[in-house]
Amino acid sequence: MVFVPDLLSEASSQGSLDLESWFASLDRQFNTDEVALIRKSAAFVQPCYADKVELTGLPVLHHVLGVASILAGMGMDAETIAATILHACPEYLDGWQAGINEAFGPQICALVEGIARMEQIQGFSRQDISHAKDRKKEDAAQQAQVESLRKMLLAMVEDIRVVLIKLADRVETLRSLGSAPEPEQQRIAYEAKTIFAPLANRLGVWHIKWELEDLSLRFLEPKLYKEIAKLLAEKRVGREQYINEVVDILQEQLRSAGIQAQMMGRPKHIYSIVNKMRRKQISFNELYDVRAVRILVDDIKDCYAVLGLVHNLWQPIPKEFDDYIARPKSNNYRSLHTVVIGPRNLPLEIQIRTHEMHQHSELGVAAHWRYKEGGKGDSKFDEKIVWLRQILEWKQDVSDGTGGVEQFKSELFSDKVYVLTPQGKVVDLPRGATPVDFAYILHTDLGHRTRGAKVDGSIVPLNYKLQNGQRVEIMAAKQGAPSRDWLNPNLGYLQSSRARAKVRHWFRYQNFEEDVSQGRTRLDKELHRLGAGGLNLEKVAQKLHFTKLDEFFAAIGRGEIGEHQITQALQSELPAKPEQLAPFQLKSGSKADASGVLVEGVGNLMTYMAKCCKPAPPDPIVGYVTRGRGVTIHRQACAFIKRLPVEKHDRLLATQWGNRQERLAAVDIDIEAYDRQALLRDISDLFARERVNVTQVKTQSRNNQARMSFSIEIADLDQLARLLTLLRQVPSVNSAKRHL
Repeated sequence: MVFVPDLLSEASSQGSLDLESWFASLDRQFNTDEVALIRKSAAFVQPCYADKVELTGLPVLHHVLGVASILAGMGMDAETIAATILHACPEYLDGWQAGINEAFGPQICALVEGIARMEQIQGFSRQDISHAKDRKKEDAAQQAQVESLRKMLLAMVEDIRVVLIKLADRVETLRSLGSAPEPEQQRIAYEAKTIFAPLANRLGVWHIKWELEDLSLRFLEPKLYKEIAKLLAEKRVGREQYINEVVDILQEQLRSAGIQAQMMGRPKHIYSIVNKMRRKQISFNELYDVRAVRILVDDIKDCYAVLGLVHNLWQPIPKEFDDYIARPKSNNYRSLHTVVIGPRNLPLEIQIRTHEMHQHSELGVAAHWRYKEGGKGDSKFDEKIVWLRQILEWKQDVSDGTGGVEQFKSELFSDKVYVLTPQGKVVDLPRGATPVDFAYILHTDLGHRTRGAKVDGSIVPLNYKLQNGQRVEIMAAKQGAPSRDWLNPNLGYLQSSRARAKVRHWFRYQNFEEDVSQGRTRLDKELHRLGAGGLNLEKVAQKLHFTKLDEFFAAIGRGEIGEHQITQALQSELPAKPEQLAPFQLKSGSKADASGVLVEGVGNLMTYMAKCCKPAPPDPIVGYVTRGRGVTIHRQACAFIKRLPVEKHDRLLATQWGNRQERLAAVDIDIEAYDRQALLRDISDLFARERVNVTQVKTQSRNNQARMSFSIEIADLDQLARLLTLLRQVPSVNSAKRHL
């Protein structure tokens, strides 16, 4: 069994608390001012904690000093120790924030607030995470929920010391948990195993991790724990004699080689022994590392020199050598591990590392920076910079099988926010998400019916930006529908693309019957024009991946199917060759025999609209007689007409618009905008709402600026003016104009 260093036990006797002895034990670690700060915090809480006891029966003051002792043993700073002593004040003292802030300043007050917040979130989530049907084999959903809670607890704190205080608090609780009721033992041990031990592992605080795991096993599986502990105790005397024999041999060899080294037996972790037995399906007697020695040297070259010496002394066991110096573990653990056949032909594990590696492996980030800076460090040093450095190291070391380091960085620190349902379930959302996003994540129907929201018990606007750790409750109507305002990005109701798609889908299918009718009418007119009566429309729909005809017609009515797609589908069903088919154009109300223009007062001439300027009513127009292709209609302001040589002016004909009978004219428009996600989609939605047929699109993006050209069909210039006005109102669009 492994314990984190505890200074409190040195200053206590027979369960009583000797505060003066405890303060004296801090003198070797903190200077006079720092000890004074810690004394001040203890004096502040004594009236508050008087006669108060923990769930375990331990007095609250004794408990907080025990937590502080764990952190002091890890080399934490005086601010952290003071905040730890104060951290139970929110439970027992009214107006604690003002009192602590006035007496100890904003830094310590912020630490206490962070601990209180973590405790509050843990309380919200306790019911949801503690009712697994089988705590030995949690299902995937349960594991995902616990993992989300771990990430949320870390994402919501600004100072990582808050997490370390909470970890030490849980260790101290487990140490005295034996007198608590059994259900509470199970709950606390389960939380320690599933939430806090993995957090300690990720922070690299392995002493905390090992003790949390061992103590949680003691209460979750007491029979197995006692069995392994008994086996270790029975072999302890023989094992210690054997280790002493090995150490004597190694010391003599190292002295001869001129290598300075420190040797010790490696402590045993019951939890890791159980895991290894289960993983390898072996018995306790088959474990290689029950007998183990750790060798600490000054530098890396000595590590490999000692390894060579050990392998010369005893025969190594194949496949039991690991070089974690050349290839460190993902959490930056470094050491040499080897197993040899030692004295008496017994397997012996030997670990070889430098003193610096040992400091990191034992206390992780909690002590690594102190070791590197030479012991105690400067109390004035900027703690935020230190901890930021440690967080960055931690994020680089994380590898937990959930998608790698980059995914974990984005999910935990930049792109996600973690909130809670009223039942305590953790829900992760994109950063900047609102209560409407939250409702759609829970259920689509709940999102549609959302009318209000409460965050931590207070009513908030539906475009309120949620923060980590908040508890969200949706107020919904019995029947309801989403608002079109939710789709307006300027109003900020939706951040999640998934929720936005659900709202858009709802509106799209509200006019389903109307879209079906319009689509059927348009397709019938086109088939009549092509003389394709009796065509199997179901096959045409299947060609375009529609299983139902109504959905096919609705897609035509909404303008979602491109002309080229329709043309190809019809060509495959018509007996005519593809080249005999005219391009398919959806022109509502168009007639094949309608005259588009009057040339010299006479209609029904063969005329074509010029592609260079694409005239549209009521543009002033002029006719140009071509060779063999009839009359081409240009705008009078067309560059082609202006550049026409004088000798060809006799080919120009006076032309005016005739009765077009709702025929559509093709025009080009140019749009300049700030490039953003979903810009093209928003513009396409506008065209669909205005029933404008788009025949061609060209887009180009450079330096976050988008240039778009659209070829569209309109009835007249009034429609074009309205469309350009609406386009200029689309978010991020800078200009929209007709192409000249």
